[in-house]
Formats: sequence, structure tokens, C-alpha cells
Amino acid sequence: MGSSSGNSNLQSSGSEEDMLMMMMDERKKKRKQSNRESARRSRMRKQNHMDDLMNEVCKLGKEKDEIIKGIDLTTQQYLCVESQNSILRAQMQELTHRLQSLNQIIHLINTTPPPNQYDDYLLPSPTPAAENLFMNMNMFNHVNQPISASAEMLYQWVN
Repeated sequence: MGSSSGNSNLQSSGSEEDMLMMMMDERKKKRKQSNRESARRSRMRKQNHMDDLMNEVCKLGKEKDEIIKGIDLTTQQYLCVESQNSILRAQMQELTHRLQSLNQIIHLINTTPPPNQYDDYLLPSPTPAAENLFMNMNMFNHVNQPISASAEMLYQWVN
């Protein structure tokens, strides 16, 4: 009987070891499965991150293209405005020249000698009413007309 109880202890001990081995195998299987899931999630995160980066590259490329288009448009507008400024500068010089000429005319009118110094064959001296006509710049319609300038005229002014 003693041997049977020793034998049963060995059997129970063996079955406990088997149970422990089975439990350890089960833990290993769970750990392997958990590691596989973790690796799968890691690969998914990496793939999502790469997708996000690729989308960002596309988005930034489109923004860059739009900025380049905006720069090109702004450059064209700048060149147009610069051309208009050149024309306006030429017109300003022409108007300044006209104003100087008109001021010279007014100066000549104001500095004409008194009527008694005129010869009979010359025109009489201007009357105060005639002087007022010259002083009233609104009477000169051509002064208010625009001056057109071509690129050739502008080139002459610059050189």
C-alpha cells in the first residue's frame, strides 16, 4: 500500500507537471499571439503614418504650385503697372513742358510794354479781359486731353 501511495504521488506529480507544461505552453501561445497582434498594429500605424506623409507631400505640392501661379500673376501685374508708370512719367514730362510753355506765354503777356510804345502796324496791347482769358486755364480744352505715348516715345525719353 505504501508503494501504491508513492506511485500515486508520482502520478499526481507527473500530471501536475503536465498541467504546468500545458499552462506554460498556453502562456507562450498567448504571448506569441499578443506579439503578433502588437506587430500587426505597429505595421498598421507605420503604414498609416506613411499614408499621412504622402498626403501631406501632395497637399504641399499643390500649395507650391498655387504659390508659383500667384507669383507669376503678380509679376505680370507688376510689369503692367511698371509700363503704365513709364507712360505716365512720359506724359508728366510732356505736361510739364506744356506748362512751362504756357507760363512763358503768360509771362510775355504780363511783361508787354504799355500801349503807347506800340507802333501802328503792331497789334494793340492785350486788354485786361484778354489777359483774364489766358489766366483762365479752363478755357484751354486741349490741356485736359490725355497724352498718348508709345513705347518708341518712351524709349526716346529714357535715352
